[in-house]
Amino acid sequence: MKYLFYLLFCLLVFSISSCQEYSPKPSGYFRVDLPEQTYSYTHQFEAFEFKYSDQAVIKEKPIPEKQEGEFFNIVYPELNAEIFCSFLLTKKDNIPQLSEESRKFVYLHALKAEAINEKVYENSEHEVYGLVYNIKGNVASPTQFTLTDSINSFFRGALYFNNIPNQDSIAPVLEYINKDIQVLIESFQWK
Repeated sequence: MKYLFYLLFCLLVFSISSCQEYSPKPSGYFRVDLPEQTYSYTHQFEAFEFKYSDQAVIKEKPIPEKQEGEFFNIVYPELNAEIFCSFLLTKKDNIPQLSEESRKFVYLHALKAEAINEKVYENSEHEVYGLVYNIKGNVASPTQFTLTDSINSFFRGALYFNNIPNQDSIAPVLEYINKDIQVLIESFQWK
């Protein structure tokens, strides 16, 4: 009986001392197996051309009234993402206005953004000049860019994911598509 009492006492002490505050582990994210990045497609429009990922599909959109240009999306069906693209033919004096409108659109994300990084792009051989915005944080469009010939052509792209913005969950896919955007910009040529 003495041993039974001692054993129960030890169990009671161990159970009381082992009770600590419980904190659940944070939820994890599904693993995303990203395909190899290959660029065998070159899409040619009337005014420009560029390379894009084999994992993407281009879907052309109707041109809004009173607009001259091209409107299309680069769709990543497996990654649940799209790059909304627009190309406008304009006058030289409209390019600063279009650039400022694009900049304002990017900075609308400032309320949710942790940081907005701007990177200048210049390819004087092909007369392609641009600006890439990488927006950190839980924002609707984490990457946006503009390209121009500084005369009469203006191209704009904005990456969107078809889900609720969560920087942690989309990080690997964002990095993957940002490499594709870099290839698009570096291969972009006016005709």
